[in-house]
Amino acid sequence: MDAQDIAGIDLDALFDPVTLAGLSFPNRIAMSPMTREFATDGVLPPESAPYYAARARGGAGLIITEATTVDHMVAHYSTREPYMFGAAALERWRDVVEAVHAEGSLIFPQIWHTGLSRRRRHTHNPDEPSIAASAVSSAELALKAGDEALPNRRSGTLPRPATEEDLEAVIVAFGEAAAQAQALGFDGIAIHGAHGYLIYQFLWDRSNRRDDRWGGSMANRSRLAIEIVREVRRRTGPDFPIMFRFSQWSGWDYQARLAETPRALEDFLTPLAEAGVDIFDASTRRFWQPAFEGSDLNLAGWAKKLTGRPVLTVGSVGLEAPLGDEGDASVAPALANLARLAQMLARGEFDLVGVGRALLADPDWPAKVRAHRWGDLLPYDKEAAERAL
Repeated sequence: MDAQDIAGIDLDALFDPVTLAGLSFPNRIAMSPMTREFATDGVLPPESAPYYAARARGGAGLIITEATTVDHMVAHYSTREPYMFGAAALERWRDVVEAVHAEGSLIFPQIWHTGLSRRRRHTHNPDEPSIAASAVSSAELALKAGDEALPNRRSGTLPRPATEEDLEAVIVAFGEAAAQAQALGFDGIAIHGAHGYLIYQFLWDRSNRRDDRWGGSMANRSRLAIEIVREVRRRTGPDFPIMFRFSQWSGWDYQARLAETPRALEDFLTPLAEAGVDIFDASTRRFWQPAFEGSDLNLAGWAKKLTGRPVLTVGSVGLEAPLGDEGDASVAPALANLARLAQMLARGEFDLVGVGRALLADPDWPAKVRAHRWGDLLPYDKEAAERAL
């Protein structure tokens, strides 16, 4: 589909305002979280405020920040990621919040604990072993994953199985991070429970081999995620929106599945909604792909159908190649992709649309799409993060 073909497609649904979880979103486009690793000692560089503000000014109604570390000894991914703790780090986040709000957009920080995905030799407290659900190495998980495993996750270092004391500290750290974000003026909080980081490591039966109350059944494997959501809700009160990112796929196996059926997905998501999740962020690599046989609904569509909660969809919006398939070449804009997206949104299958790499490469992507300036859309390449800063 070229620009002439898409000219007749109604994209207005992408730009309709909507009220979700008590918040008024100016449109349906959200900037998806993208880890960039430009912080020093947990503090973002001064250029971060204008970086996020530019995406808000370009038309993203919601900004979801790059992954931000909770205050736990081995939560960090690397020495270059930002913190949601510490006076200097929090003050820089305050600058970001004020800059985004000045452009009329909402902003949530994404908070995480990386578990066994931590780059132990290139992170804080390198002498401390990473914690995970079980003593399973990244190399073991990746070797089982086949050709679509991410090669940079093939570490052979064994993590330490998390103890009850570890998990209590992690739960408290998430609650404290959410409370800090609320105090800074963020509009909500986004919890990262996807892609192979600590929460996902408990959810996935391949990485969780425990036989205690944190392992075995899906109800037990979900316990950490549920307790984190409950603690965040306890610390922030009833009206602070909580978004929860989940995925079927992991960084070690793009074909991994937490839920093989809609019923299994319902058993996973419903307790999270009851614990306090207001919005689900259903992360896929290709948003247009059906989640289960016998239905055209994608993962976000199923999450909305099963829980009744608002849902964000994400996965190669506006680009031809999914994350991980770019190689060294640039990725061109994809117009047919946008036509399908708008049609699914207009049918009510989801409520928000996460745009990642396209917005990283082009802060004015929403404004250009709204004005049908197809020839002005910029391709994405791996240097986009450096150029953006």
